[in-house]
Amino acid sequence: MSGQMTVNPSLEGVVASAKAAKGAKGLPPVHKWNPPFCGDLDMRIAPDGTWYYLGTPIGRPELVRLFSTILRKDGDDYFLVTPVEKVGITVDDAPFVAVDFTREGEGRDQVLTFGTNVGDHAAASAENPIRVEIDADTGEPRPYVLIRANLEALIDRKSFYRLVELGAQHEIDGVDWFGVWSDGVFFPILRSSDMDDT
Repeated sequence: MSGQMTVNPSLEGVVASAKAAKGAKGLPPVHKWNPPFCGDLDMRIAPDGTWYYLGTPIGRPELVRLFSTILRKDGDDYFLVTPVEKVGITVDDAPFVAVDFTREGEGRDQVLTFGTNVGDHAAASAENPIRVEIDADTGEPRPYVLIRANLEALIDRKSFYRLVELGAQHEIDGVDWFGVWSDGVFFPILRSSDMDDT
């Protein structure tokens, strides 16, 4: 959360403000809004993309989608932002999960478009890069793709395996990497020299 003292902003108030701010097309311009901070809401997004309120999963997909449209990341903190209020929430890993992707074209010319658990779509590109972290304890890769405005999606395991099947070798600054191409950009996954160890 934001590190500020927890107050009790109203979930109903946030829902009403979010519905009122919802545009006819596209996402609300949360990056333009600068409302007062109203405290932290007891809301959490788990690593699997499940949204919780007061410790209970939010079972209404349309409500989760509504909240996802007003989500903003400022620094390391996440907020639900409307024109009239800003409330902090907890995100355990990434706020979204990339649950699938489509591929158009082949090789360097292919474009990989990811779909998330909340209905967003983004083509991996220079503006929406793929990055892979390696867990220091397990050595397991944790792949992410930027969906919009500092908000990433964790690429789920089945999608990551499909990405690996599309992988290619490419040299970056004299180092051979294994990775994937999308929209003319190469996204490294693992040093080629490390692949012998996996």
